[in-house]
Amino acid sequence: MRYAIRAAFFDFPARLADPAQASGHARYIEEGVLLIDHGKIVQLLEWEERTQVPDWEEYEYLDLRGKIIFPGFIDTHIHFPQIGMVGSWGEQLLEWLEEYTFPAEIDYQDRAFATEMAAKFLDQCLENGTTTALIFGSVHEGSTDALFEAAEHREMRIIAGKVMMDRFVPDALCEKVAESYQQTKNLIERWHNKGRLSYALTPRFAPTSTPELLAAVGRLKREYPDVWLQTHLSENPQEIAWVRELFPDQQDYLSVYHHYGLTGPRSVFAHCLHLEEAEWQCLARSDSAISFCPTSNLFLGSGLFNLRKAHQHNVKIGMGTDIGAGTSFSLLRTLSEAYKVQQLQHYALTVAEAFYHATLGGAVSLSLDDKIGNFLPGKEADFIVIDCAVTPLQTLRQARCRDIWERLFVLMTLGDERNIRQTWVNGRCAFQRHNN
Repeated sequence: MRYAIRAAFFDFPARLADPAQASGHARYIEEGVLLIDHGKIVQLLEWEERTQVPDWEEYEYLDLRGKIIFPGFIDTHIHFPQIGMVGSWGEQLLEWLEEYTFPAEIDYQDRAFATEMAAKFLDQCLENGTTTALIFGSVHEGSTDALFEAAEHREMRIIAGKVMMDRFVPDALCEKVAESYQQTKNLIERWHNKGRLSYALTPRFAPTSTPELLAAVGRLKREYPDVWLQTHLSENPQEIAWVRELFPDQQDYLSVYHHYGLTGPRSVFAHCLHLEEAEWQCLARSDSAISFCPTSNLFLGSGLFNLRKAHQHNVKIGMGTDIGAGTSFSLLRTLSEAYKVQQLQHYALTVAEAFYHATLGGAVSLSLDDKIGNFLPGKEADFIVIDCAVTPLQTLRQARCRDIWERLFVLMTLGDERNIRQTWVNGRCAFQRHNN
């Protein structure tokens, strides 16, 4: 339970007021040692400073020279019941939900099936270097129990919730408001703040929520003020037009959620591609966060997220794979797509900013930066061991890199799950890749 791990290390020691300036605030230790004691970080030192550790002999020494260790990746938007329909062809958001998503989620009424899929889902997260995730469940109470049980077994830090929806969905997925409220309350009582587990109120999005359901979500948020809230916002122009029809008394899409008290420091809104100025201002005032999901946005043809605008309004940003509209659990692949999305808008996303959003920035967006996101003493020991050259092309390209920034940019643009050699959760190795 006590380890001294020798490798190179990369993190951000402090949260950033302006992520666009991340390059000047990163910490890279080429020859370092990380001390871990019973799941917590004791210290990150330069290798030559190890002589200052009085109880050095009590640590199990692990030599991982040649690898770079990062804080664990944080996925701020992902759907547990969509793992089986990733890569479904040919539709945009609303049609895609009807054709693929809702039929897939009906299967999760079977608790045994949900238990099997929860194991596969979380193992995919670990294999891809994701140690913390904000997760949409299905509408079923039992399947959400199965997800929490699987995460508890793996000692993962997750925030999750059963989806709440009471209209415009198949009968097999449609709830009554009282039923949705009570089942959500049951799950909060069972799982919220149990070890490393937390609960997120999860209304799917405004179109599948009657005013009565949104009022019930707001009631739960008042009753349990330390829970999180996650939902979708402004992903698709058709969706936005539909929200205007369904809620004609509200100024804009975000106003629907704000009206029912659903914005705030622990509220995370996925996508946010077509926001109006008033919505940006509301997100900033309420200290709400956005999950940027580039692979999903490109796959469904939804639009391009304006990262520069988020910086201008000082809105917190995390990265989301958005499985299953997103096509990979890998946050390395997700960051690569994020770079391309910003290039199309003439914003040159630096590799430092990208990794900030995937690590400490993600923790900030989830209000978890006191627990995870970097290698400060006392933080939970969630981290990933990365090999930057696991393919012939990566090996060739890495050999020609001039500095650490170029090495990390090549990792980000050419890398994938194969680069994740180990994933550590709560101070233990939870995944190890034995070959490519």
